[in-house]
Amino acid sequence: GGRGFEPHRPPHFTHHRTSKISNMQISIETTSGLERRLTISVPSETFEAQISDRLGEAAGKVRLPGFRPGKVPMKEVRRRYGPAVRAEVASELMQSSFFEAVQQEDLSPAGQPSLEVVKMDPGIDFEFTATFEVFPTVELADLSRASIKQPEAEITGQDLDTMIEQLRDQRKTWEDLDRPAREGDQVTLDFEGRLDGEVFEGGASEDTSFVLGAGQMIDDFDKNVSGMTAGQEGQFEATFPDDYRAEELRGKTVTFSVNIKKVAESRLPELDDEFFKGFGVEEGGLDAFRADVRENMQREMEAARRNQLKSQVMDQLGDLHEVALPTAMIDREIDVLRQQMLQQFQMYGAQGSQPDLPGELFQEQAERRVKVGLVVNEIVSSQSLQVDPEKVRERIQTLAEGYAEPQQVVNWYYSNQEQLQQVEMSVLEEQVVDYVLEKAAVETVASTYQDVISG
Repeated sequence: GGRGFEPHRPPHFTHHRTSKISNMQISIETTSGLERRLTISVPSETFEAQISDRLGEAAGKVRLPGFRPGKVPMKEVRRRYGPAVRAEVASELMQSSFFEAVQQEDLSPAGQPSLEVVKMDPGIDFEFTATFEVFPTVELADLSRASIKQPEAEITGQDLDTMIEQLRDQRKTWEDLDRPAREGDQVTLDFEGRLDGEVFEGGASEDTSFVLGAGQMIDDFDKNVSGMTAGQEGQFEATFPDDYRAEELRGKTVTFSVNIKKVAESRLPELDDEFFKGFGVEEGGLDAFRADVRENMQREMEAARRNQLKSQVMDQLGDLHEVALPTAMIDREIDVLRQQMLQQFQMYGAQGSQPDLPGELFQEQAERRVKVGLVVNEIVSSQSLQVDPEKVRERIQTLAEGYAEPQQVVNWYYSNQEQLQQVEMSVLEEQVVDYVLEKAAVETVASTYQDVISG
């Protein structure tokens, strides 16, 4: 969700020499849109002096056959090491003078520069070019043109009953029975499936449990197992649907042999003190339990409503603005999106080689996220929005509530700079959402608990 709308900070450039470079000459040209090219020249004396310093340091450490340590003639040191030291000093000087030039000219680079040497021969001024993109200027649109639909819903007694039934269902137990299996029963069995006489991949399993009619097995399998009892063995044919996940089995008819181990019926727990204790309600019986569940539902509904408002606000900020986008920022965002997708592949257990994910797949989404990020950034700076520490504390306490030792979690956030910063960015984003909502045309829409939760 939030990642990608963070205010963008100019990247940090490493610079080795902090001394102000005297008599540095800078010229700037706009090559296209956001791209700038600086031509920077550094006086020959400054460049050569740094090379001599570096060679002088090297002379004290160089060991060459036939010379005592530290006594190698400077001429020999320069002959052997001069070209390498000249290249090294040039590289450092480009970084440091670029950094200084950018500050001097008050430019704000949106990515690392491409540095190219123009001249670096002895006796003439050292000259190089730095090509890079700058952050665009963002003109904020009239935010009263943003139109937002705000859902409003009450939790009804029926919503509460449905939720309590779901909670009972989550904690149901299974009781083994000696009767034919029917829909809703849990069946435990061994099975072996053969396609053209061969057991196919994933086609055999022992002690597998599934619920009849819950869509965990293909329809034909369910139909044939229905009516069988514990201890029974059998064989039947089943046809895989045309949209089955394993391509090689789509539409194929296979022969299954099964051995039914158990047939069990579900038992829902009673709404009693023992059940309530499982949810942390120690006293007050059914009334206290219902109040507790309602409170949780209210909290979840509020969070879902807030998310919907936020995503609408971000969409509207994207729709209302035209912004020139730095390629470097889009490329970084594409990398982030690509990494996220690869992580999802791993999470869902996709085996084998990493899929090739070309940048075009993410181009549109990356552009959208960079644009919205720049607009959010402009709102933050133009309105001088500051992170509200009270809201940060509230957010961290909410995050900690679900843990056994909430205080330890709170302390962890406050002692972990990176995590704290993420929470602060997220809170700042919420403050931007509030700012936009104050200006936007907001229409309240009557809704239901279920609709708000499902988005």
